[in-house]
Amino acid sequence: MQQGGFPDAGSRPAAAPGAGAGQAADRRAVPLRPEMEEPLAEPTDSPLSAPRSAAASAPGMEAPLIAPPQIEAGVIEPGRALALADFAPPSLGAGDRLLRFAYGIGLAQPFRKRGKTRLTATVLAPLAGDPAAGKALRAGHFLIHGYKSPIADTAFAGPRLAPAFERMVHGFRWLRDLEAGGPRPQCAQVAERILATWLAANPSPDPTPAWSIGNVGHRLLNWMVHAPLILSGQDRAFRNKVLHTIEDTARWLDRRVSKADDHLGEVAGWCGLVATGLIMADGKPRRLFAEAGLVRALGELVSDDGGVLSRSPLCQIEAIELLIGLRACYEAVRAEPLPQIQTMLTLLVPPLLALLHGDGGLGNWQGAGALDAERIEALVKASGIRTRPLRDARQWGYQRVSAGKAVLQFDAGPPPVARHARDGCASTLAFEFSHGRERLIVNCGGAAFAGGLIPLRLEQGLRATAAHSTLTIEDFNSTAVLINGRLGSGVSEVEVDRRTLAATGAGPGATRVEASHNGYVSRFGLTHRRILILRDDGTELRGEDLLVPTGRKGKRGMINVALRFHLGPHIELSASADGKGVTLALPDGSLWQFRSGRDPVSIEESLWADGAGRPVGTRQLVVIAKIPRSGESFSWLLKKMR
Repeated sequence: MQQGGFPDAGSRPAAAPGAGAGQAADRRAVPLRPEMEEPLAEPTDSPLSAPRSAAASAPGMEAPLIAPPQIEAGVIEPGRALALADFAPPSLGAGDRLLRFAYGIGLAQPFRKRGKTRLTATVLAPLAGDPAAGKALRAGHFLIHGYKSPIADTAFAGPRLAPAFERMVHGFRWLRDLEAGGPRPQCAQVAERILATWLAANPSPDPTPAWSIGNVGHRLLNWMVHAPLILSGQDRAFRNKVLHTIEDTARWLDRRVSKADDHLGEVAGWCGLVATGLIMADGKPRRLFAEAGLVRALGELVSDDGGVLSRSPLCQIEAIELLIGLRACYEAVRAEPLPQIQTMLTLLVPPLLALLHGDGGLGNWQGAGALDAERIEALVKASGIRTRPLRDARQWGYQRVSAGKAVLQFDAGPPPVARHARDGCASTLAFEFSHGRERLIVNCGGAAFAGGLIPLRLEQGLRATAAHSTLTIEDFNSTAVLINGRLGSGVSEVEVDRRTLAATGAGPGATRVEASHNGYVSRFGLTHRRILILRDDGTELRGEDLLVPTGRKGKRGMINVALRFHLGPHIELSASADGKGVTLALPDGSLWQFRSGRDPVSIEESLWADGAGRPVGTRQLVVIAKIPRSGESFSWLLKKMR
């Protein structure tokens, strides 16, 4: 295959300003590759060079993956029927503007005496929790990502919990699961006991994870949505204490919500304040003040095509859940929700659908695991959005190609900048590939679940380039992986070119996606370019990885390169006689052949994180080569056998 530059038509750079923020760190990846032996099989033909010229295709949408039957409205075309609304504070009359202004400068009730602290409505929870986690809570355990942690042993104060536990415990996200775990009277007793323990451990705000803006916002919203669980007991003194704690927490957040660590945390804070203003008595001034802040924060939350700036599907899900919960609070008081809430939901859902495989579950990107189809379907149904997946998300950075029964997901964007990353991964130019309900090529994923069944010590390794199906040089990460989910210097620019290849003769057409990144230029003077070509019938995926000399770095000497293809679970392997091919026997009985164009293929151990946060042992195909620093190309083929 040719090693020339990008065609001019369709090319578009995607830069990541500030990608080098934070201290420099060693970018050496953590290899996951103890070697294994496999029986031999006959080889198939080597991949042929693919044509590089074709008419550029316009971005479009695919057939709906999730279409709730009760929704009568037509399917929305993201990027066509949608445009980001004017995210300016909602227009108000003179009296309400004065009220909002007065509250913003600290006059909580400028015109009348404050009434009794109480709730004015009961919210119907819009999202169902996990019954298994709810039953575990009733039995005395938090169940988080497959790991049971005794409630009695939980440190409710201080920075001693894994990040996933902190968000669950301090954000009171467990209330949704508890509500699904049994009859309300029994669950309410459990909720009150846990809340009393938490209040005793956190008597006042202090600089701990319990008082991060995002956790406080989630806490207030969940207290409003699930108020019957924490306020239905017979102890009047405890109820009054909880009500005053809600008011004190909201007043604390009023003054600090704009100081969140990231935009999603700020949105969570504003959602908590709006919900409190809606449900608590005399909350109108707070609601007016918080609605203006929420609208501004929503306008800064996403990229132009609707993906959150962290590029994490888990954060995308969190944003959707926040807005669904807040909308339920409006419905509880029979108020019209902000129009920007529905606009934002319409923007957020299509990019999330782009990262779903043929089984309806989520791909393993930016620390996520393979969340199951039922959870995603319930979320989209609750959003009320009927739409198609966004296939060409240039700003969010993911390319999706659907052909026949095959789905290709390609990370063709820079990693999130440090101030937005939560579980940031050095995954640029990695891909996942599924056919029907079977996942063939995956990424390890699961960094966001570390601290549960996935040990916390593996978190940085799962964020490394080697944990993704892409190329590494000398086992270095393409972008520096720092602590606390942050990323350092590395990939700052990605160029993307997507084209439709016309059918030739009796053969089908194809979709060709080409992308390159500069993550290895500063250290090795090489640009990594990857070309993926998926046939329209979904039975053949051709790839070529090129290392192209860039800049003034010396081109003498040799370097070690590894191409990794992490495999889905339960795939049986058989190596070919020449060592350059491997046969993949999938659980559905189909056979696929992987062929390397120039170097032998080895089989090594790997792992894959499922939707429950469980690490599943699997394997990876690895092509290792020693090449000159002047560059080289590697071609490969993944093809379904007849």
